[in-house]
Amino acid sequence: MLADKLLAFEALGKTPQRGYPQTQQQVLNEELIAYRTKLRSEIVGELESKFGMSDAELREIVEKRIEVALHKNPLPENLAKNAAIEVKQYLMDEILGLGPLEDFMRDEDVDEIMVNGPDKIFVEKYGKLQLTVNKFTSSDHVKTVIERILMPAGRTINERTPYVDARLLDGSRVHAIIPPLSLTGPMITIRKFSKVPLTIDDLVYRFKSMTPSVADFLKLCVKMKKNIVVSGGASSGKTTLLNVLSTFISPTERIICIEDSAELNLSQLNLGRLEARQQGTEAKNQVTIRDLVKNALRMRPDRIIVGECRGAETLDMLQAMNTGHDGSLTTLHANSPKDAIARLETMVLMAGVDLPLRAIREQIASSVNIIVQNGRLADGKRKLLEVIEVVGMEDNVVQTQTIFEFRKKWIAESGDVVGKIYPTGVIPTFLEKMPYEFTKQYMHLFDPDTVSEDFTIVSAPSSQSELSQEALENPSEETLEDGNVSEDNSETEGFEEDGGESSHNLDNKASKKNKRRRKN
Repeated sequence: MLADKLLAFEALGKTPQRGYPQTQQQVLNEELIAYRTKLRSEIVGELESKFGMSDAELREIVEKRIEVALHKNPLPENLAKNAAIEVKQYLMDEILGLGPLEDFMRDEDVDEIMVNGPDKIFVEKYGKLQLTVNKFTSSDHVKTVIERILMPAGRTINERTPYVDARLLDGSRVHAIIPPLSLTGPMITIRKFSKVPLTIDDLVYRFKSMTPSVADFLKLCVKMKKNIVVSGGASSGKTTLLNVLSTFISPTERIICIEDSAELNLSQLNLGRLEARQQGTEAKNQVTIRDLVKNALRMRPDRIIVGECRGAETLDMLQAMNTGHDGSLTTLHANSPKDAIARLETMVLMAGVDLPLRAIREQIASSVNIIVQNGRLADGKRKLLEVIEVVGMEDNVVQTQTIFEFRKKWIAESGDVVGKIYPTGVIPTFLEKMPYEFTKQYMHLFDPDTVSEDFTIVSAPSSQSELSQEALENPSEETLEDGNVSEDNSETEGFEEDGGESSHNLDNKASKKNKRRRKN
């Protein structure tokens, strides 16, 4: 309950400054600071007997007490009349909210909030970090806000458990860590999530994170039940993209979504959501992602979505992908698709199984179909940088070929990175195995000449979307069977012969073959 922590504010010192950015914030004068502090102490003192109330009841009482306090203590004459509105908001934030962080929680343009001790609060806005003038009054003030965040989840933070992950009611993800582990004082990191989930159109046209061709290809991969790994660094948009990809899953399929801390916003009807439980004071209370993946296999899923693979659960995820749960999705931290494959190997070894490296690589090659690489450019913008297909294994090396790649052209005077996502001209092998009558409607996606400088498709079949949807929802025996690609030897001639070549050579030969096909 929020009331359980109200008394802690009586010990707080000088009222912190509020607002941002620093260049636009007028510093509050000492008289207003003293006025707000007086009202806060008076209201908190009156609420000492209100323990055990619900949050809604407490909020109603606090609002009434604020009105009474303002009536009893009129604003000093030299203060602006509209200062009363700011004072009311300040008191609500301090007594019921997250104090100086509430300004940024209300700002929809802020993606992340970082507290480095009581004196430094940073925000990420429009992809760039800003130091704000908002401050906490002391380390105790920061701890009080942390405890307020953790209270609804029933979690605590102390010297015995000095760090914790949690989420707010709006879905925002929170990490907190305190001394002695943090040498800069209590630290808070809040990753905010959009109240309205982003769509593929947002990524293409609003943020220009990818082109329409890439979007159509990823949609095709999801509908054809390809196993997809979204790779990228911290805060590169992996979770956002994973959430968008999940919207392409048929409503007739059963999905089990597994997360360490719930972040995804899935809307399917037949959806089961599982969340890991952190280790508390007793290790036996911990429930890991790996435990949940094993349980998910007993829940008759059509697809399994793991928010992020970080360790031993990777082995179980790969086995699920390879044993009838096609179309599964996950993310991981890596700086490139090549690094993503290496990290998959490392995380499988973390499971403690005695498997030779070749067996692990064979498992990866047979389980993962597509790797999507996200990244943040120098200007802070998130972009889809590369899409590769895993085509098999040769000479103990997982073979891949690049389908799309981002090419940086220059950096403008404004600091913006100017670049473009290009198709490489390579047609994915899973489409090569399909009858040409089916694949021809997608050929324009992989032709570099069909994408203009403004990221729009120059030439495409007018009925492409309708054809795609009809072909996928009403598959014939020759094209799709239960969502899987049927084998057609006549369409795979040439690729099988090139199996022993490097991914670079595969790209070149596939490109030449694709050009011959377009001429025909």
